[in-house]
Amino acid sequence: MVISGGDGHSGGDSTDDLAETPPSEIVCVDCGGPAHLLTPPPEDGRWLVGDVVAYRCRDCRDRWDMELAAREQG
Repeated sequence: MVISGGDGHSGGDSTDDLAETPPSEIVCVDCGGPAHLLTPPPEDGRWLVGDVVAYRCRDCRDRWDMELAAREQG
């Protein structure tokens, strides 16, 4: 994932446009506390490259917006 001010979907329907599923919790960059996912999953359940998700830190209350990256090929 990349911290970004992205503008949402990339617009495609190909499997190349599928993003990693965002974790339900990340570590806050500022204080090290747990930050929980605020953004609900898409109705179709498919996260796309360029989707922006938001997290809120439980401890310092900072909000983090992250742009989803492509799935790793493996």
